[in-house]
Parts: sequence; C-alpha cells; structure tokens
Amino acid sequence: MPRQGAIVAVLAIAGLASSFMFTLVVPIQSKLPELLDASREDTAWVVTSTLLAAAVMTPISGRLGDMYGKRRIVLVLLAVMVAGSVVAAASPGIVGVIVGRTLQGAVTGVIPLGISILRDVLHEDRVDSAIALISATLGVGGALGLPISAFITERSDWHVLFWVAAALGVIVFVLVLWIVPVSALRTGGRFDYLGTAGLTIGLIGVLLAVSRGNEWGWASPAVLACGLGGIVVLLAWGWYELRTPDPLLDLRVAARRPVLLTNLASIAFGFSLFASNVVYPQLLEQPTTAGGFGLSLVAASLVVMPAGLVMMVLSPFSGRLARTVGPKLLLVLGAIALVITYGFTLLFASEVWQILVANIGIGFGIGFGYAAMPMLIMRSVPQSETGASNGLNALFRSLGTSTAAAVVGAVLATYAIDLDGTPMPGPEAFHVSFLLGGAAAVVALVVALFIPRRRAPEERHPSLPE
Repeated sequence: MPRQGAIVAVLAIAGLASSFMFTLVVPIQSKLPELLDASREDTAWVVTSTLLAAAVMTPISGRLGDMYGKRRIVLVLLAVMVAGSVVAAASPGIVGVIVGRTLQGAVTGVIPLGISILRDVLHEDRVDSAIALISATLGVGGALGLPISAFITERSDWHVLFWVAAALGVIVFVLVLWIVPVSALRTGGRFDYLGTAGLTIGLIGVLLAVSRGNEWGWASPAVLACGLGGIVVLLAWGWYELRTPDPLLDLRVAARRPVLLTNLASIAFGFSLFASNVVYPQLLEQPTTAGGFGLSLVAASLVVMPAGLVMMVLSPFSGRLARTVGPKLLLVLGAIALVITYGFTLLFASEVWQILVANIGIGFGIGFGYAAMPMLIMRSVPQSETGASNGLNALFRSLGTSTAAAVVGAVLATYAIDLDGTPMPGPEAFHVSFLLGGAAAVVALVVALFIPRRRAPEERHPSLPE
C-alpha cells in the first residue's frame, strides 16, 4: 500500500483541480458574448451549467462511491472532467462550451469522495488533519486558480484554458490510479434511480430560480415555475426516500441533529465565502472614478489569493486542533473569524492593504469552518454512509454559494451608479454586500453553537467485500 502521505497529497491535488473548475472562466466571463458570438443571457449558462452539474452530481456520486467503490467513482468523475475540457477546448461556439462546462462541473464530487476515502484508508491519528486539508481545497483551488486563469487569458487564446484543464485532469487521473488504494468498504442494496431523477429535477428547478432570478425577474413565470416546482418535487422526493428500502440518501441519518445543523451552517458558510469572492475582486477591479481601486484582473487575483494560501497552511493545524478541542469549537472559531472580517471591512475598505487583510481573515474563517464540517458529519454517521453524507454536505455548501451569487449580484445591480453610460456598483452596493456576508457569518455562528458535542453511536451496516 502506498505511503499515507502520498495518498493525502494526491487527493489534495484532485480537490484543487476540482475547485479550479469554478474560477476557470472568471477572467473571460465578461468577454464571453463577444468570444462566442452569443447574447449575455446565453453565455451566462457557461457558469450556470457548471453550478447545476456540481450540485446534482455531488450527492449522487457520493452514493455511487459508497456502493461501487469510492476510487472508481473518483476516476469516472475525473474522466468526465477531461472529456468536458476537451469538448469545450475544441468548440468554436457556445453549445459545445456549455456542454463541456456541464461535464466539468461533475468533478466537484471528487472532494467529498476523497474525504470519505481518507476515513477508510488512513490511520485514525492522521484522519482529521488530512480531512482538513482536502476540505480546504474547496476554497484553495479557486483562490489559487484565479490568478493562473487570468495569466493564461492575458497571454494566450481562451481555448488554452480548457486544454490546461484537460491536461490537469489526465495527470490527476493517473496519480489517483497509481497512488490511491481501493477501499474494501461497500454498501449493499440497489441504486435508487427514481430517487436520483427526483433529486436531479428538484435541485435543477430550485437552483435555476436562484441563479437566474436576477435576469429573468424574481416574479417572472419562469422563476416561479422553476422555484415552486422544484420545491414540490423535492418534497415528494423526500417522502419517497423515507419509504424506499434502498434510498439514494438516508434522510433519517441526515436528520440527526449534528448532521442537520452542520449542513445548515454549511449554507451560511458557503454564502459568506462566495459573497467575498464576488465583492472583493469587483471592488479591486472597479475604476477609481467609481470608488474602486482600478487594479488589473491579475493584480486583483493576487490580492485575493492569500485567502487560499491561509486555508492551505491552516489545514494541518486545524486537524490537530479538532482532535484537541473538537470540530464544533473549530466551526465556531471559523464563524467568529468571518464575523470579525466582515465587521473590519465595513469599517476599513479604503486601501488595498485593508482588502488584503480582509482576505486573510476570510482564509482563517473558511479554513477552520470547512475543516470542521466533514469531521462533524463523519462523527455522526456510520462509515458506510460517509460518501453520501459528505456529498450532501457539499451540496448544502453549493446552495449557499449559488444563493450568494444571486443575492449579491442583485444588490450590486440594484445599487449601481452610472459612469459614462456604464452601470457600476456604487459604495452603497458594497456596503450592503458586506452586511449580507457578515449576517450569513452570524447565522453560521448561531447554528454552530447549537451543534451537540457528543459523538453519535456508530451503527453497523453490512458491507460487501472488494
């Protein structure tokens, strides 16, 4: 069996590659209508499609990993990412790019599956630190990937972004195949195809309403139909899942107080993180005549990047701290760091160094919070449910980030000012956005305080041999 350090390193690289997909097109997002000869509403699907695929595939791939082998599903997801990258790279038009970006979004399931693999194959003393590292890649990959994407975009054709993603996927695929061992723990039963269809339809409906509400209009028939229809489908799906013998997700496990509260805190943490990802770069890049700092995309990315570096450096310390004081306190500390950071930004946001300090604070908050969540989940569910449960937790984080994208986007548009005929967010827009990010952090703190400390008793579930 490979050295445990090598297994952790490979899974961390896989996590970085996965989260990198979300910032891959940020540098060219505003230019997509021109590059793809399409309307701005159509090119918005280049981002929305990835979000939808990630939200849908994450819990489904977790269940598939529990049933058929976690490494096997990781390899499938990486292969899908490579295929999507090649499709997008070779496509001159918008349809191929959207298809490719949809396939790229599926790779998000690699992170919760990687966390579950660690529980199966690592020595107990190393699990917490390793989980903290893999979980941190959710934020690190985006923060480190943004300046890389910006640099590639400035120096070459936009198609190169997708060829780089494809090459990265091939490298990670080979490393996982070579280094990561096969886990013998499997869950019996049959795959829940009807439950998968219900979850997919319901999530797509709700997320479409949330992510496209700004453009379609929050009271438009399309948004109401998607949102209300999605909620009805999810309610019916929940009723079905509680009655089928082999559910896609065991909602009774998900309803346990530690799991439920951790997932609710995940929404607030996801909102708080993505609010910073939207607002800080916008403020840094906005012209000085409109109250911004007038930095280039690469320069702004370098100011934001320390958040990811802090998350990476914190991860081993977070694991040791969790073993000493427990993951609940770690989650509380993360929420407190976010509250302090947004409070600081509300008072001090007139210099670039102040935004840099704020991003370091975000790194501490998200680093501690994201490290604690999978530990809290895995202390509360049987080992045979770790893949699906971590996938569900990642889904709740996605709900937080997608909600933040819609809400903060609406705020920036509502409080826009006119600059030579171009609408741009005004000072009040940034102020309200900081308030919303801070409010989400307060919600995360309150929810975290109610999470019980006690570890739930382990349930014994039958598993199948490798």
